Amino acid sequence: MNAIAGHVRTWIERGIAAAPAGHAPLLFLSGPQGSGKSTALRDAIDAMPVPVAGVGIDDFYLTRADREALARQTSPLFRTRGPPGTHDLTLLNRTITSLQQAVPETVTPIPVFDKLADDREPMAGWRHFRGRPAAIVIEGWLMGALPDPTAPRSPPLNAVEEEDLTGAFRRYQETALAGSYARLWDLAGGFCHIVPPGFEYVLAWRLQQEATLWAERGEPMPDDRRAWVTRFIQHYERISRRMIAGRRRDGAVIHIDALRDVIRTSGV
Repeated sequence: MNAIAGHVRTWIERGIAAAPAGHAPLLFLSGPQGSGKSTALRDAIDAMPVPVAGVGIDDFYLTRADREALARQTSPLFRTRGPPGTHDLTLLNRTITSLQQAVPETVTPIPVFDKLADDREPMAGWRHFRGRPAAIVIEGWLMGALPDPTAPRSPPLNAVEEEDLTGAFRRYQETALAGSYARLWDLAGGFCHIVPPGFEYVLAWRLQQEATLWAERGEPMPDDRRAWVTRFIQHYERISRRMIAGRRRDGAVIHIDALRDVIRTSGV
């Protein structure tokens, strides 16, 4: 188990200990793309003596058809998965409720999103969790992100935001963060944030992540995929920088360096 996973395990154990008896606390783990949060959560859960339901908010993306509808209604930039507003929070909340109210015989389906196909898997391909977990941990790049009502009027940060001529893309995200996402954050029994030195490290990490996805498929990453990844992360840049700067819900913090080694922590 690497150092990040060790700290994540400690944080989960403290969340369980602080919860009322018989209650599965809902915990949120954040970190920029490629920071190692998914691997750390998986390794932490594997090492724990009690059952923990770990899911990624990435698996709760809207379907491609639903994102196409959002793109037509609001901004073409919402064809790209990931920004606030592109998650099916109704499905996520229903899944959380099922896990928290489960009895030993309950089987809770967990959706699976195919990132290379860019769409949700049919239900036959979903994962399942049996019984009631000791804790529920949801990981994602934006867990605990705070809204910024000035964002739609701010100068563009990158080429993607330059296409947002009316500010509709940014406005919709900030409204979502202030509404449905804030209500989800309010359910949290705790947050833990993995924080890098800066956003400039995210591209290299995300490219490594993309290469791994293709390798798992048994194929080399296509040559044009680097350009796709470079543009892809620009959809996340504004809010990622905000979170790195500390504008996020309070919680434990794991600071990492460019090699994703832990350099210091607080609240863990």
